[in-house]
Amino acid sequence: MIDIEDQLTLDERSSIDFVLTLRKRWSDTVYPALAEEYAATGPAADTVTGATGRLQELSLYPWYSHLERVQQKMLWKTVGEAVVNRAEELRGQLDEIPSTSRGRLELDSGVELPTWYTDYDIHIQPGSFYSDDLSAYVYELGARIVMLRDNDGYKFHRLFTETALPDAPAATRVLDIGCGFGKSTRPLADRYPAAEVIGIDFAAPGLRLAHAEAEADGAAVTYRQGDGRATGVEDASCDIVTGTMVLHEMPAEAVSETVAEAARLLKPGGTMSFLEFHPTGDPFRDATIHEHAERNNEPFFRDLFATDLLDICARAGLTGAHWTPFDERRDGMRPEGWGDRREWHFPWAVLTATKPES
Repeated sequence: MIDIEDQLTLDERSSIDFVLTLRKRWSDTVYPALAEEYAATGPAADTVTGATGRLQELSLYPWYSHLERVQQKMLWKTVGEAVVNRAEELRGQLDEIPSTSRGRLELDSGVELPTWYTDYDIHIQPGSFYSDDLSAYVYELGARIVMLRDNDGYKFHRLFTETALPDAPAATRVLDIGCGFGKSTRPLADRYPAAEVIGIDFAAPGLRLAHAEAEADGAAVTYRQGDGRATGVEDASCDIVTGTMVLHEMPAEAVSETVAEAARLLKPGGTMSFLEFHPTGDPFRDATIHEHAERNNEPFFRDLFATDLLDICARAGLTGAHWTPFDERRDGMRPEGWGDRREWHFPWAVLTATKPES
């Protein structure tokens, strides 16, 4: 498989490096300065609403908010042009799957995409992720920059798989909801080599890219176009059901339906585990997360933060539901919390629950 980065011209690489550096300085320089200005205005606000009002009055706020939005737009323009410049070759390799494929690709043109999925260009990516085969390449390359090059090799997802999921040598089926271009699914195939690994997603372009890359790496994964709320997979047939960074892109009702579907799919004793985001309890910090979501065209972040997912798990028949902070840099699961970090970062956390044995 072609890695676009191996083919970048000097101008293209320079543009990507500029966006990456701008994003880093926004996180580790502008954000801490904003936090210091906020702290100097008086006692911390008690609520996210109160913190938001004070945040928006800070002198640094226009720079902070403008830089966040602009660098995201610059990101998609830069990586989009790099992909379009190689369009014919990139499209062509999606059709060059070996006849002896280890995994499967199951597309369904009849899958109905909900309006909450199609009405927004999520992450401000023009045309979003589902519109065209090239959009999958754009998202894959762009995601490397969004994660500040710290998720190269799918490091976050490997940390999640290695530290958040149980040892299950007898597992026969693992299902990944919202698998995208396979960044979360392929580590599952490494973790559970004896199990059937299934990735479910709405977006055919992402699934086509995921399948092509899995085959190139010799990974046996089934990629299926479908709805994570109604997968069509048999009852009580999965040892583990996962999802990474998918619930915050759904309205509250869809989140409940997805958890209920995960509960239906699990065998007795099986584990559900979602890598997501969770309020930190610091009103200022959480206010910046809310505002990030709005500037990044992620309208359901507030729904997720306002939803009692532990109660939803209980109502779906799952037990032991709990959230655990997650450090994406090196530790993975971190029960003691996120720690003291000056830079802006996502409040990663893992939602875990189990299906009772009886």
